[in-house]
Amino acid sequence: HLRFEADPLVLLEQHGHVPLPPYITHADDADDVRRYQTVFASQPGAVAAPTAALHFDEAVLARLAAKGIRTAEVTLHVGAGTFQPVRTDNLAEHKMHSEWFNVPESTVAAIEATKAAGGRVVSVGTTTLRALESAALNTPEGHILQAGSRDTAIFITPGFQFKVVDVLVTNFHLPKSTLMMLVSALAGYEHVKQIYRHAIAQRYRFFSYGDAMLIQR
Repeated sequence: HLRFEADPLVLLEQHGHVPLPPYITHADDADDVRRYQTVFASQPGAVAAPTAALHFDEAVLARLAAKGIRTAEVTLHVGAGTFQPVRTDNLAEHKMHSEWFNVPESTVAAIEATKAAGGRVVSVGTTTLRALESAALNTPEGHILQAGSRDTAIFITPGFQFKVVDVLVTNFHLPKSTLMMLVSALAGYEHVKQIYRHAIAQRYRFFSYGDAMLIQR
């Protein structure tokens, strides 16, 4: 057993490094400490930022609220496996990483009220989407999803039946990744290819510090 005289989280803050994705090759610096964190972040546990949320700040949230757009929160501790490519030809053979998530009662109530009123649920990031769709698995009759905390290894590929999320805000992802398969499941593979061709032609920025897209099913 390890015993620390100081709080381990304090030691990590003092001596740890920002867990930048492997495709970012520069050493982390003070700018990354500021930029690679989201306005929603409140609980330690993830090994990477949910980068779609990096496009939001307090001013953007205030403008959304002024337009009558409600917000609700979930927690998902992103695992290192999010950066792993798919190396099998048969998707059924790919072992998905497991991540811990929590969906509070208030978020369940907000989503079910929105759906009942004919509204749409917009997920900020693939991490949020995985948490919400995991919470919708094996739900009691009469409910869309259920509150609570647990681990999920959900693997969303084309053909997946979405129960919660209607619209997704997400960055541009690495090829042959589980995240590319997720966005293809939501918006359709051919449509996603068109989006990426447009992004390349217009020289959009890709990956964690890059641009975002809004897609719907």
